[in-house]
Amino acid sequence: MEKQLEKQTRSRTWIQQLSIKSLVIISIHILFMIAVLLIDALDYRAKISLFAFLSAMTLWIATKIPAGFVAIALIAFIILMNAAEPDLLYHSLSEEVVWLMIGAFIIGEAVKISGLAERLTDSILRKSNKKNNLLFGLSSVLFTSAFFIPSTSGRAALSMPIIDQMSQRFSTKERSILAILAPVIILMSTSATLIGAGSHLIGIGLLESTVDQTISYIQWFIWGVPFAIIITFLSVLIIKWTLWPRDGLKEIVNVQPEEKIKSKKQFNGKEKKTIILILFLIAGWMTESIHGYDIAFITMIGAILLMIPNYGIISWKQGISSVSWNLIIFVAAATALGKVLVDTGIVKWIEKEMLNVLHLFIGAPEWLIVLIILLVTVTSHLYITSHTTRAIVFIPGLLLFSETIGVNPSTVVFLSLIGMNYCVTVPVSSKALLLFYEEGEISYDASHLLKISAILMPLYILVIMLFYFTYWQWTGMHL
Repeated sequence: MEKQLEKQTRSRTWIQQLSIKSLVIISIHILFMIAVLLIDALDYRAKISLFAFLSAMTLWIATKIPAGFVAIALIAFIILMNAAEPDLLYHSLSEEVVWLMIGAFIIGEAVKISGLAERLTDSILRKSNKKNNLLFGLSSVLFTSAFFIPSTSGRAALSMPIIDQMSQRFSTKERSILAILAPVIILMSTSATLIGAGSHLIGIGLLESTVDQTISYIQWFIWGVPFAIIITFLSVLIIKWTLWPRDGLKEIVNVQPEEKIKSKKQFNGKEKKTIILILFLIAGWMTESIHGYDIAFITMIGAILLMIPNYGIISWKQGISSVSWNLIIFVAAATALGKVLVDTGIVKWIEKEMLNVLHLFIGAPEWLIVLIILLVTVTSHLYITSHTTRAIVFIPGLLLFSETIGVNPSTVVFLSLIGMNYCVTVPVSSKALLLFYEEGEISYDASHLLKISAILMPLYILVIMLFYFTYWQWTGMHL
């Protein structure tokens, strides 16, 4: 009897120690489990993988548990439940994004050590000592980069040392907002140009091969630039309004007079070498279709050249030390979690269910068709973490949908690609977001990203709708 009472006391103590937040998270997991079990169309492997993915999303957003630990633990869970082979864990480190990020960290360190990041920061600081103007200057630089660097991750990689250097003029709270602001600007400016993302080229290629139509670089420029400017501007306003500390100083602190002279000095040898290498990288990224080497490989070549003994900018030790291995492991594991959704057929099941719903809208009014396309594509980043994979999965189905209901395939593809460019809800949905996630002094909280997205996602859809029924129709776009 005493033992039984002791057990009951322990149980009560354990329940009392559980916070309301913990109980909510446990309840959410139970609901996920029940919902997944009720999906008859998925086999055992798919159900386990889907539950693990939903669990990861919940824990990343709602808890302070290290994101890398969550990702690896859930991969181990999938393997232990016999829903995948151990290779799922081992092969995760061979993902393209992993090597892209390793190279990006090394290049960022070289840009910082060479003095280029400080020079660019000081040149922006010379024009104003107000934080608002500094943020505007940074936003302009990041937006413009979309026109000559055809990769969001490439732009993020080159911006990291600049943000790191610039963040020294801001408070700790403001730095975390900068870590969100930079990748969001990079992502929102993607829609400005046809070469802004690989998914654009994939979508246009599928359009040409399927229905023999295309969207030219100039046409995309006419449609994309005004939209990208407006949505980037609105994104910056929303981030400042929702996250920026109200009690923060408006003036930039610790700006020394001698810093204003630095940017006028001639470039030193290290800076010149770094500039030449960055130009080489940009050329390599832009000509990927010619030489056949992907962006990650080109980035690693650049990193290797920067670490050549006696001739490089940094040493091997400096380069390797600059890599955030905590973040690399998280990215590898998180990418594997996303990949398993494709491998187990979950993504195909989602695509099939969505297309079945889409076919119910044959004969629907134009505004409803546009809205449905946007709802499908804008939310696709929540379950397909790769931008490129989203285009490969959805564009063929949406082209079939456009032919079935008799609307213009070019318009459907353009709207779909612009919709897929939205990926601001969770860090794992974009390489640009991942580069700034949990990284030193300029990291951000995943819950802040969710808070931004709750406002920005519906606004993004609304702005596209407004553009479609005004400017885009005036310039020749129609369903």
